[in-house]
Amino acid sequence: MRILDIREATAPISSPIRNAYIDFTKMTCSVVAVDLDDGRGGTVTGYGFNSNGRYGQGSLIRERFAPRLREAKADTLLDSNGSLDPAKAWAAMMTNEKPGGHGERSVAVGTIDMAIWDALAKALKKPLFRLLAERNNVAANPRVFVYAAGGYYYPGKDDAQLVAEMNGYLARGYNVVKMKIGGASLDEDKRRIESVLKAIDGRGRLAVDANGRFDLETAVAYAQALKHYPLFWYEEAGDPLDYELQAELAKHYDKPMATGENLFSMQDARNLIRYGGMRPDRDWLQFDCALSYGLVEYLRTLQMLKENGWSWSRCVPHGGHQMSLMIAAGLGLGGNESYPDLFQPFGGFPDGVQVEDGHVTMPDLDGIGFEGKRDLITELRRLLG
Repeated sequence: MRILDIREATAPISSPIRNAYIDFTKMTCSVVAVDLDDGRGGTVTGYGFNSNGRYGQGSLIRERFAPRLREAKADTLLDSNGSLDPAKAWAAMMTNEKPGGHGERSVAVGTIDMAIWDALAKALKKPLFRLLAERNNVAANPRVFVYAAGGYYYPGKDDAQLVAEMNGYLARGYNVVKMKIGGASLDEDKRRIESVLKAIDGRGRLAVDANGRFDLETAVAYAQALKHYPLFWYEEAGDPLDYELQAELAKHYDKPMATGENLFSMQDARNLIRYGGMRPDRDWLQFDCALSYGLVEYLRTLQMLKENGWSWSRCVPHGGHQMSLMIAAGLGLGGNESYPDLFQPFGGFPDGVQVEDGHVTMPDLDGIGFEGKRDLITELRRLLG
């Protein structure tokens, strides 16, 4: 196998929604195609894109990471069986990169990494989740828990519209829904939460997400209010790198918390586990491979978690994309985020896949399965040829 071509484009995923920190009116994402000689005289194309919340990384991909792959000798990127080795491709991309500084470059590498894994699994004629299970000696389970993320602040959106949104997710088969907090006053957010809890009582669970907005005083004030509600989790209260805040918050909130979507390396994830006061019996980890150097790095993160006594079932990645669904199905993660109505066509599931009792069952599509989602593969081919 050898890489024949790498193409990149930038796509808009703009929306008038906002969370506690940013709006999405100018949001973009990078999409990448990797053409791979499958070693049997044919060619396959793998696709990748970065998750929402981080902008497109076109210049980094074009100027640094794609050229390094193109310049690498083909045999240096292969494993002992002659197949493309994603870890060796990752190492080639990271040539001459200093340690640390895990930010935008992790998104660029993660986007290309996704396309490489998609191409490799297609060349081997396997769904990625089955390939991952085989390589890690675990039993694949194509049935994956998913929750519906939404509840954004939107111009003119009132409590009735928020409740209708959450009811709509339950009607589609979800049993856990998530809404944003921190973009209004505590009293207003309490009213919004109580409106949703009253509407979904007995039919579903509610998680809340502050998107890292709070200082310690505000995070604790919210914790004191939120602990009286039957929440699924309290997510990302403070800055993602403020491990002391997260550890202190755990002293004031004994119910489940979640964080990690804005940690972009194994090292940052390890610091969270070491210093962030996260509790492996109840808390959730949301690392997103598409933002954090890709699956090659994510596998290192999972190994670190295992060494520190964490079950992989406590990982529910951010992003709502099929790559994380494949990892969850192949490696036994706890599930995946889902955006039923937002950031389309990049989120969601292959056509015909329905949410049932809060779970989806992934079909046996080669690679990551993008070809099974018509609107997505149409857009990818339009952008990348």
